[in-house]
Amino acid sequence: MRLRPPSRAVSDHTGRGGPEATTASIGPHRVLHLEDVAGGSGEADGAPTVVLEAGAASTRSIWALVRQGLAGHVRSVAYDRAGLGRSPAAAGPRRLEQLADDLNALLDTLEVTIPGGASPGFVLVGHSWGGPIVRLAAAHRPERIRGLVLLDPADELCEYYFTAGFSRMNRIQGVLFPPLACLGVLGPMYARTVPMLPERARRDSRAEMYTPKAVRTQIAESADMAGDLVELRDLVAAYDGPAVPVTVVSGASSAGVGASLRAQLNEAHRRRAERGDPGRFVLAESSGHLVMLTQPELVCAEILRVARLQRR
Repeated sequence: MRLRPPSRAVSDHTGRGGPEATTASIGPHRVLHLEDVAGGSGEADGAPTVVLEAGAASTRSIWALVRQGLAGHVRSVAYDRAGLGRSPAAAGPRRLEQLADDLNALLDTLEVTIPGGASPGFVLVGHSWGGPIVRLAAAHRPERIRGLVLLDPADELCEYYFTAGFSRMNRIQGVLFPPLACLGVLGPMYARTVPMLPERARRDSRAEMYTPKAVRTQIAESADMAGDLVELRDLVAAYDGPAVPVTVVSGASSAGVGASLRAQLNEAHRRRAERGDPGRFVLAESSGHLVMLTQPELVCAEILRVARLQRR
């Protein structure tokens, strides 16, 4: 496995040097597109690499504000899962197990790029469906994980994911999204909802979000989320490996989800944090689901706090 040479250098909206865009080989005939931001002179010796895992249908662009906040402190990597953004689609199922395997393959590749050859490990940050992905990846390879930061994650402790309403929503999206994507209306609509993103990230979102390819990937990743969460629950129950510090940041606003579901999510997130070792629960008072866009400073502070924890 290897990182290919950077394909181009890009700049953020401030005019400073931005992330380097490149591809990482994760197996025969398979690559993932990523953007890599160096820690810079402010990076402490032995600081872990922060890897940012987006939620369902999202791309690396959702992390633009967080990457700006982390620059100069720690190395951060945001990538597109297979079939999203600039990463080629993958054959076969795109269930939680495959997504976690791809993430671990990416971490294998990133480890060989650490100066001196000794990896100080990783902090994995997962938003929404990215939460289960990073949790499963960490459970498979806990020895290299310094900590997890989960942002308003999907979680098996929340009963909503096992309801008929959740299943119905996924079925409706599966019917409506493909024709809307073919008409080219979903990407521009999404881009207008994230005006806080830097210009380049907004432009990339408009071009890459909810394309026919991306919608096919979203449908494949959502094929059986409830079943995936049950498998994750069973694996966690049987897990007897080393403890990993966990911070859960939960949105406080019920906008877009309703008061009842928001209360369920907050409670599930609080319980997830209580199971960390150590665990920390943070309520993002000014945010709903997209906490990395509405309170990026809070997210960066929690990531850096976890990055500085010493493994027990």
